[in-house]
Amino acid sequence: MSAPFKLRPYQQDAVDATLQHFRKTDDAAVIVLPTGAGKSLVIAELANLAKRKILVLAHVKELVEQNHAKYESYGLSGGIFSAGLKRKENDQQVTFASIQSASANLDRFSTEYSLLIIDECHRLNDDENSQYGKIIGQLRSRNPRLKVLGLTATPYRLGMGWIYQYHYRGFARSSEAKPFKYCIYELPLSFMIRKGYLTPPNCVDATITQYDFSALTTNRFGNYAETDVNQLLGKHPRVTETIIEQVHELAENRQGVMIFAATVKHANEICGYLPAAQTALITGATDNKARDQLIQRFKQKKLKFLVNVSVLTTGFDAPHVDFIAILRPTQSVSLYQQIVGRGLRLAEGKTDCLVIDYAGNHFNLHHPEVGEKKPNPDTDPVQVFCPSCGFANIFWGKTDAEGNVIEHYGRRCQGLLEFDPSQTIQQEPQQCDYRFRFKECPHCNAENDIAARNCHRCKMAIIDPDDQLKNALKLKDAMVIRCSGMVLSTEQARLKVTYHGEEGEELNEYFDFTKPAQKAIFNTQFGKRIANAQTPKALQSVADVLAIEPQLTAPDFVIARKQKHYWRVQERIFDYEGRHRKANQL
Repeated sequence: MSAPFKLRPYQQDAVDATLQHFRKTDDAAVIVLPTGAGKSLVIAELANLAKRKILVLAHVKELVEQNHAKYESYGLSGGIFSAGLKRKENDQQVTFASIQSASANLDRFSTEYSLLIIDECHRLNDDENSQYGKIIGQLRSRNPRLKVLGLTATPYRLGMGWIYQYHYRGFARSSEAKPFKYCIYELPLSFMIRKGYLTPPNCVDATITQYDFSALTTNRFGNYAETDVNQLLGKHPRVTETIIEQVHELAENRQGVMIFAATVKHANEICGYLPAAQTALITGATDNKARDQLIQRFKQKKLKFLVNVSVLTTGFDAPHVDFIAILRPTQSVSLYQQIVGRGLRLAEGKTDCLVIDYAGNHFNLHHPEVGEKKPNPDTDPVQVFCPSCGFANIFWGKTDAEGNVIEHYGRRCQGLLEFDPSQTIQQEPQQCDYRFRFKECPHCNAENDIAARNCHRCKMAIIDPDDQLKNALKLKDAMVIRCSGMVLSTEQARLKVTYHGEEGEELNEYFDFTKPAQKAIFNTQFGKRIANAQTPKALQSVADVLAIEPQLTAPDFVIARKQKHYWRVQERIFDYEGRHRKANQL
């Protein structure tokens, strides 16, 4: 039966990309479409085209219901397997299920399925014992050639990074296996807005007081401890009241306002400053029936303000929302994008969505995603070309006033060599092996990732920098300095390198460029790292070195041993990541 609607061009492209991919391989794939792009229509079309049994998973009942409704709009009948919706049907060709219900009833999915579709698939990890891992394992036990397709607006998560390994445009997100092997289709948010498929966000800085969460620490997932946040907020009670006064004032000509609070205590305080008759609060503890009623009243515009704590960032669709107030901190770009995405759907009479960040998160919605936590608040995505293959990498970094990259935090080039996604995938794509930051193997001199424990070439153990520092600090005749910079000069035709410690210490080292061995050591240590390895070269003379002094990268730590009347540098530790604080770090 023909569809009651016509797919947008990009939706049809996503469907075509899926069909082409799974004709070539069974490798798990992901489609990346911004919030509001109509992922449920892509799912419905794929389910309509399927000839065998498929299972569609989502993590909240609202998405299960939404995806099922789009499929049945074709005039087809599909089953729903969700305790939250009080239905457990899985005898039809297409089943729409919640992951919680499916994983708790594995025996109900013992027949052969050809395709598994996972909505909001950034929630998936590589744990075989997780809810997703169990259902995937169950389906693959019945069909080893099971196709797995994920859809998401944000294909990354703090603590794990990117959820896929290779991108169809010819670059790698990781050298390690990920839950999905390929990203087969992606559209940026800017495209959707430019083409009129989404409402333009009007992101403005808070013109009054803001919260300052910069002193708080996060765990590896970018989350803040609730007690720490409440303690900080409790010290500045007037701040929240002032912010909500402004929100209330700006909301006068807005249709629907969503406020994202930091904690439950914070959310209750916010509600106390808003008109009770127009305000609803939803938290993880809100009863399901009450939650449904409050959401329905908000969608019907009987309520104007919807305050929530970490529960309406995905699977929530209220197109009339045209004001997003962010009062919670996050280190997660994906969470920030999901929050703003709640207000970007098209609606009658809606020309833009006002977005005000009162928590100082400082994310740019239109910047390309790096997929990792910001190393410093003043970093932005920067483009760095690989000196080996020429690929344009995107890393966190810093630029000068002219826009030139002066520092970046990339490790390895992401480019894929001779990769053609239109051809049958017969072998693993080959990632460029150029490394901007590296740890050199003492056994074979191969360059390894700075976190590597064993050499990727010779497999021998690599000395851990923390062990080097620990051992050196135990010695009475050793000096270890946190290097805050270095100065180059000429002394008796030799190159003199002076390392400066943050507490005023100095260590000197000399290189005689007339001796090939010493020249080679300097080029291995410093020449490969010129401009953070963006322009590595073999320097031939002291004059060559002095000419590019500003581009040379200083080590993070320098270890020296006492030699009668002077200190002799033995180790220079670059690109350090470990337990010890580097120079000028708080």
